[in-house]
Parts: sequence; structure tokens; C-alpha cells
Amino acid sequence: MKINVGSVDRVLRALVGIALIAWAVTGGPVWAWIGVIPLATALFKFCPAYAILGINTCRK
Repeated sequence: MKINVGSVDRVLRALVGIALIAWAVTGGPVWAWIGVIPLATALFKFCPAYAILGINTCRK
């Protein structure tokens, strides 16, 4: 897996993921657990959707 998620993108993904998971834990809707996906892509620095679409937000 080649890294394709840049620094700013990672921070935004992590914040959105944590917020959605926190909402799910505190009684939000079940679909809020989808926050696991942006959090995981932030941690692994790889987004499969970006790879398919040819997007790379990393600096070169």
C-alpha cells in the first residue's frame, strides 16, 4: 500500500472519525459507527477510494 493521504487530510479524517464514533457511543445512530473508516484511513495513511480514483494528497 502506497501512502496517499496527506497531513491535513489525515487530521481532518481523524477528527471526523473520532467525532462520529463519539456520537455513536453516546447514543447516536448506528450508522455513526462509519467513523471507523475515516479514522482507519488516517491511521494507515492509505485510502482505497483515493487509490481507485488516482488521488494523492501527499506532498512530493
